[in-house]
Amino acid sequence: MPTYTYACKSCSEQFDVQQSFTDEALTKCPKCEGELRKVFGQVGVTFKGSGFYKTDSASSSNSSSGSNS
Repeated sequence: MPTYTYACKSCSEQFDVQQSFTDEALTKCPKCEGELRKVFGQVGVTFKGSGFYKTDSASSSNSSSGSNS
C-alpha cells in the first residue's frame, strides 16, 4: 500500500498516510480542519547496470562523427 504525504494549507502540518490506490484523497487537516494538499517528492527509481543511456548510449569524447576523412 502506498504512503502519501499531505500538508495543510492553513497550519503547514505535514503527515504521512498509507492509502490504497482506490481510497479517496484526504481533504481536511486533522489538527485544524484546514484544506490539505498532497506533497509530491522525488521518484524512488534508480537505474543501475548496463543498458541505460549514461553507460551505453552516450556519445564518447573521441567519437568519429565530426572527423575529417
